[in-house]
Amino acid sequence: MVQKESMKKLPVGIEDFGEIRSGEFYYVDKTAMIRELLNGWGKVNLFTRPRRFGKSLNMSMLRSFFEIGCDKSMFDGLVISEERFLCEKYMGKFPVISISLKGIQADSFEKAKNLIVKIINAEARRLQYLLNSEILSEYDKAVFLSLLDKDMDEATLCNSLYCFSELLRKHHDQKVILLIDEYDVPLAKASEQDFYEQMVNLIRNMFEQALKTNENLYFSVLTGCLRVSKESIFTGLNNPKILSITDIQFDEYFGFTDCEVRKMLKYYGISESYDEVKKWYDGYHFGNVDVYCPWDVISFCDKRKDDPNLYPEDYWSNTSSNDIVRRFLQKSTAVTRGEIEKLIAGESVTKVIKKELTYKDLYNSIDNLWSVLFTTGYLTQCGMPDKRDRNKLMLTIPNEEVRNIFMNQITEWMQDVARENVAALEAFCEAFRNGDAYEAQKRFSEYLNRTISVRDTAVRDDLKENFYHGFLLGLLRYKEDWNVMSNRESGDGFADILVEISDERTGIVMEVKYADKGNLDAACEEALRQIENKRYTDQLFADGMRTILKYGIACHGKECKVIFGKF
Repeated sequence: MVQKESMKKLPVGIEDFGEIRSGEFYYVDKTAMIRELLNGWGKVNLFTRPRRFGKSLNMSMLRSFFEIGCDKSMFDGLVISEERFLCEKYMGKFPVISISLKGIQADSFEKAKNLIVKIINAEARRLQYLLNSEILSEYDKAVFLSLLDKDMDEATLCNSLYCFSELLRKHHDQKVILLIDEYDVPLAKASEQDFYEQMVNLIRNMFEQALKTNENLYFSVLTGCLRVSKESIFTGLNNPKILSITDIQFDEYFGFTDCEVRKMLKYYGISESYDEVKKWYDGYHFGNVDVYCPWDVISFCDKRKDDPNLYPEDYWSNTSSNDIVRRFLQKSTAVTRGEIEKLIAGESVTKVIKKELTYKDLYNSIDNLWSVLFTTGYLTQCGMPDKRDRNKLMLTIPNEEVRNIFMNQITEWMQDVARENVAALEAFCEAFRNGDAYEAQKRFSEYLNRTISVRDTAVRDDLKENFYHGFLLGLLRYKEDWNVMSNRESGDGFADILVEISDERTGIVMEVKYADKGNLDAACEEALRQIENKRYTDQLFADGMRTILKYGIACHGKECKVIFGKF
């Protein structure tokens, strides 16, 4: 373990290679990717990986290595520095064009196009030394000036990447490397906002100009989450090299390997957290390698090194809306819901994965959604592909973090479904108000039977309780004139659910248990004893409630039991 005062900082949210290397941040060495990229040559290389797996940092690393004028000392001590021949031949020898499209989020085509113009403007400003070139003609410089124009027309925008490559090659007398990070973000956003075809045409025209028979191009690297159909974007390109999560090549360069995680935990003196980190953030299978999500590991280590009591948290879902899971649930059939239950339980399902999709087709069918869940990291491969059909894969949820995402999304979806029938929901809530445990149990069972349950295997009992607790809580909060509280301190502990109906001075306390081995009656009795022994009713009395109703609630799969007790 390194002394705390001299420890390297953790690069939370930092995707710039130069900043990490010069700023004394911890860096997990992925520079061997450069060697593999050069030795396994591809003119146009597309890497598809889920979000937060280091795509942008690797692109920054490539630019830092290849670009003319680079600081070669940044690579001292890294794996690629041992490849002396490659370093002498390639390091700092190329003009580089580098753009990222990850920030293209707009509600109209014009706004999105203007954002792309700003990205081209920014790259032109970075390369504006070309205006002082003694090699470029005045006409060349006029062309370059058009790339600085914030009001450039669409034709100029479509030709911009090609123009950069032509002018750079002419000035440096060297072919150009083109890096395009998160190429598919504009397409995803355009699909959501209904201007997909316009954006496809724009991106296709930009790419065709820059990547198809461009005599100025040495090679290009693109990254994205999805492999968009050739028919929509890569029309006419000469066989771009696709490197997806199922390919063995480059499998260890996006994500952290187990060895890399162990090394990081040891460096920060938190090796005792290994089992928890593995359970929560490992489990992704890329090619032949199992990897952890880098964003999660770095975020956890950054907090855990200062907090010995920190429990793993869900960091990945906070970087996205997880809308794909919600859409999947909305389209689910009874068969699909059964498959989701198997996944939540830690089992696998076998599906044919479509490796090429267009964004407009993502949500057209449940089959397409299975493919999207796989390519975006909500599901991962387990076992080997079917030998007769390489696209037929066994899929599973990778880890506890993603399982939590599914469970939270399922809970919210179930609540939304329940709220579609206001009369039934009103009757459900009134049953608790009236002390009618039989009616409450009957209606709660009906909700569980129509939705998704949690089986008995992979999920910890406390998470199972949280699942049913969350669902019940959401149903009760339908009553806007009820004060519904969750995990409120009362007596000698924290009550699962407290309800105050102020105008009637009625209080309700509920304790939810997961019935291990299906013993619902015993779990309900235990819940009622806990309410009494820990004096969960104290807060309700302190708040002026005079009639107090208590409920022990037990759940197991799609079964539930509700027992009533009154003070």
